[in-house]
Amino acid sequence: MTNEEVKGAQEEEQQAQSKKALKKQQKEAEKAAKKAEKQAKLAAEQQSTDEEDFAKDRYGVPPMVQSQQKLDRTLVRVQDLTPEKAGQLVWVRARVHTSRAKGKQCFLVLRQQQFNVQALVAVSDRASKQMVKFAANITKESIVDVEGVVRKVDQKIESCSQQDVELHIEQIFVISQAEPRLPLQLEDAVRPEGEGDEEGRATVNQDTKLDNRVIDLRTTTSQAIFRLQSGVCQLFRDTLTNKGFVEIQTPKIISAASEGGANVFTVSYFKTSAYLAQSPQLYKQMCICADFDKVFCVGPVFRAEDSNTHRHLTEFVGLDIEMAFNYHYHEVIESITDTMVQIFKGLRDRFQTEIQTVNKQYPSEPFKFLEPTLRLEYREAVAMLREAGVEMGDEEDLSTPNEKLLGRLVKEKYDTDFYVLDKYPLAVRPFYTMPDPNNPKYSNSYDMFMRGEEILSGAQRIHDARLLTERAMHHNIDLEKIKAYIDSFRYGAPPHAGGGIGLERVTMLYLGLHNVRQTSMFPRDPKRLTP
Repeated sequence: MTNEEVKGAQEEEQQAQSKKALKKQQKEAEKAAKKAEKQAKLAAEQQSTDEEDFAKDRYGVPPMVQSQQKLDRTLVRVQDLTPEKAGQLVWVRARVHTSRAKGKQCFLVLRQQQFNVQALVAVSDRASKQMVKFAANITKESIVDVEGVVRKVDQKIESCSQQDVELHIEQIFVISQAEPRLPLQLEDAVRPEGEGDEEGRATVNQDTKLDNRVIDLRTTTSQAIFRLQSGVCQLFRDTLTNKGFVEIQTPKIISAASEGGANVFTVSYFKTSAYLAQSPQLYKQMCICADFDKVFCVGPVFRAEDSNTHRHLTEFVGLDIEMAFNYHYHEVIESITDTMVQIFKGLRDRFQTEIQTVNKQYPSEPFKFLEPTLRLEYREAVAMLREAGVEMGDEEDLSTPNEKLLGRLVKEKYDTDFYVLDKYPLAVRPFYTMPDPNNPKYSNSYDMFMRGEEILSGAQRIHDARLLTERAMHHNIDLEKIKAYIDSFRYGAPPHAGGGIGLERVTMLYLGLHNVRQTSMFPRDPKRLTP
């Protein structure tokens, strides 16, 4: 290597080093500038904090409510915040659903059950910077008391139920603070199933919802479902009471399996064993024998069936009916179908808000029914199914897929989601079912269906002790175990019939939902015993 080449190489190296040094200097200068900026910002913040906070008494975390005082303060419901209240100063207690700070203001969405309203805290003569900052830092799901002025808005607030107004906050106090990390986000839990996948946003699976049921029950969808379910019970009670029925309470701890079946939960009962009632059947019938004439009950029913399906629970609420009739069990069918129609009408007329709320997350067709209710005989149903290509015997029970198919065929032909299937084969019904007097292969029994799924099973019961004993022996049932049941009919019993309805199933099918766990507040199935 010549001297010149060595010199050139050295110069190149020096240039590279000076470039490096320059870069380093630049980086350090940037770092110093950033640091200075940060310090200036902190100093400014400190200064603003040090400035007298003129609104300090208008926000904060008051002492825990331990009933220290009775405040003469009226809280307005979120659903009542309407344009008529524009200009009024009101107090509201609600949850912080979402919040977003933007410069000198903070937008909150305040939620109360299935209703919500937009609220705004902005720096003004009523709210300081510190107050806005405080509002922006309140954790989601915390409960707050706010005082604010109701203001009309020019543009509808599509994301809130109260679309025509917003609340301009003048005071805000945290009554109960939520922990910062929520087990699930409420907006994820109400997102329609397909929507999340398309936009890459989260949806919450059913087990996560059920594991954190207290949070999940706060969603607008859950609130609507259980308010409507409460309506089903109320309408059931009111309709039957108006028809002259008496509400009864029946024991749930019993000495023998209610229906002579094996699907019962055994519980220890002092020095012996007892069972949880599979149905109030025996006691409803005893009340008819005791001249109560028409009875109903609403209560828990237990089934020890290892069924992990969309429509089975091990504990559910039974809406049970039993009534004496004069000459034909169709008198009872008519009474039950009329009760169901009154329930459907009541839900349609009184619970539109709830139906619409559920529809946003789980869209479905409105529930259709006829007056009077369509009643088909089992043989007609079998003929319809055979016509649609199903192979089945005359006395074969309906499988779940065939029930659903029949529901679709009935809807196409008669345009109804609710119908009765009458005259089931005797072979597929319990021993206490009255045989058909004209054809011993069939029985005076019926099922009722909503959207192609069974919601009620019922029949005329055998009210004669001799015939009941015969039928029990035919089914190989240990007579000793049902002695008390058979004895009820030895002292004169009126002809009677009835049926049992599952509350959760009715709610699920009326709303067009796809899993009964959505309509059971704290569901119990073979895999779930908590919460």
